[in-house]
Amino acid sequence: MSIKKMMHAYTVSDREAVAESNDPVAIVALLFDELIRNMQEFVRQSDPETGKAEARSHHFSRSLTLIYALQSSLNFEEGGEIATNLFRLYEYSRLQMLQDWKGQAGERTEHAIVVLDDIRDAWQQISRKGAAE
Repeated sequence: MSIKKMMHAYTVSDREAVAESNDPVAIVALLFDELIRNMQEFVRQSDPETGKAEARSHHFSRSLTLIYALQSSLNFEEGGEIATNLFRLYEYSRLQMLQDWKGQAGERTEHAIVVLDDIRDAWQQISRKGAAE
C-alpha cells in the first residue's frame, strides 16, 4: 500500500471517529477543515486552463452545503453577538463563492478562505484544549 493511500485511510478513519464522538467542538472543527478543503479545490478547478467543470461544480455544491451546516448549528440565544458575527462570516463566504461561480473565477473565494482559516484555527485550538482536559 502506498504512503498516499495509507494517509488517506488514516484521515478517513480519523474523521469518522470525530463524527461518532458527539463532541460538538471537534465536529465544528472537522466541518471547517472540510469546508476550507472544498473551497480550495473549487478555486483550483476554477482555473480555465486546468480546471474541470464537473469537479468545480461538486466542490462548489459541497462548500455551500458545509456553510449551511455551520450556519444551522449556530445557537443565537446562547451565542449572542458571536453567533451573529459567525453567521455573517458564513454568509459572506457563501456570497463570495456565488460571485466566483457566476464569473468563473476564484479570487473572492480565496479571500473568504483566508478569513475562515483564522476561525478554523480557533476551533482547532478549542478542540485540542478540550481533548487535553
